[in-house]
Amino acid sequence: MLLTGDEGGAPHVAVPGVTPGFDPLGFQASRTTEIERNAAAGLSHVLYAKSPGGVAASAARTSAYRGMIDADAAAVGADPAALEAIVFVESAGRPDVVAGPDPAAAAGLAQILAETGRHLLGMRIDLRASRKIAREIALKGAGMPPARHQRLLAERRRVDARFDPRGAISGLARYLQIAHARFGRWDLAVASYHMGIGNLENVLRAYLGDRSATPINVLVRRMGLSYARVYMDSTPLRHLAAYRLLSRFGDESPNYYWKVLAAERIMSLFRQDRGLLDRLATLHGEKASAEDVLHPENQTKVFGDPASLSDATAAGAIVPLPDDPARYGFRVDPGMGRLATRIGRPPALYRGLRPAALHLLTYLASGVRRLSGQRAPLTITSTVRDHSYQQLLIGQTAEATRGYSLHTTGFAFDVLRRYRGPGQALAFQFMLDRLQALNLIAWVREPQAIHVAVSSNASALP
Repeated sequence: MLLTGDEGGAPHVAVPGVTPGFDPLGFQASRTTEIERNAAAGLSHVLYAKSPGGVAASAARTSAYRGMIDADAAAVGADPAALEAIVFVESAGRPDVVAGPDPAAAAGLAQILAETGRHLLGMRIDLRASRKIAREIALKGAGMPPARHQRLLAERRRVDARFDPRGAISGLARYLQIAHARFGRWDLAVASYHMGIGNLENVLRAYLGDRSATPINVLVRRMGLSYARVYMDSTPLRHLAAYRLLSRFGDESPNYYWKVLAAERIMSLFRQDRGLLDRLATLHGEKASAEDVLHPENQTKVFGDPASLSDATAAGAIVPLPDDPARYGFRVDPGMGRLATRIGRPPALYRGLRPAALHLLTYLASGVRRLSGQRAPLTITSTVRDHSYQQLLIGQTAEATRGYSLHTTGFAFDVLRRYRGPGQALAFQFMLDRLQALNLIAWVREPQAIHVAVSSNASALP
């Protein structure tokens, strides 16, 4: 339990890091399916927020190639849903997209590099001819006659198989076949599509501490490695060498597998529950993070005025924030609730959280302290508000919204972006990323603070 009663009646918070068995970085093989589901949900926001034309339009474009995908997936023994999801993530179903001005870069439905396509996958790629066509398209742009534009696209498909949907999908399938032969698992094959086969093998060997000549698929089978295990179990405290390799990728490679799983879910909803897909798209579009997905406005209690917030505090639905930095790893900013006197209330009324949110905050702060070895606390600048208080902030705080704010539900807090050295900053970033991958938080970086919205499921943390 998060809260226990003192003999004097005042609640206190169980302290992660002191409580026996606390481990913010733990992995359990029995929870692999749950981990995969949560990571896909926790990291899906970018797909909803940035899919060209919207997530449904991207799914519609992608689904048009399912027949080709089914055939090529069957030929190599892969899951067609995974191939389709990769196409969604890579190109959103656009066969002519290029990652930059030079077609040597990732291109086509499967965003295959020219070098990879030619030397690994045996694709027909005349890069010189492809570049010539790209230059003409870029030079003449929208002023080009439609018929000429279509002829150029057809010619590019002939000289560069990456722009031919059938060729691109076949290339994608061949890549997964090669990667599966290397690793012996489809999840690792998919994870390698963005990271690279060699890079992923380096991560796996670092995780195992194995530099032998034993084939990696033998080691994977012998040790029962899954991507979920390697990802969740590689931390600053466990399997540090593997964690360091993963953390050096600046292109979201470590999260690629989770995004593919998220795209699988999107494509499934597109076919089976378009209404739910549209609702999720709307919720993801409301904010710069997935916080409204965790707590939709029409399903979440909002504190409208000081009286309702005071009643919630008295009933234990909102728990006062403890200000004991040495014990909990965070401190309360003295300015929190500074506008309360304008509405005749004490600042302390605006220094509390839902029990699940407070539980996660103590978990987060303890994890940062444990990872960084830094005793200096994080500074919490904002917690619960009511709608009346929220209105006072408009015009004074750039991030204050006139609409639905998670602060008015008690499920959000802000952490000052001021750290005691890079070690604490990196530890905080790790905890944010890991908790998001567990789908327990949604967070966004603001000019002065990190805004964190907490799932109700956070109460299940140790």
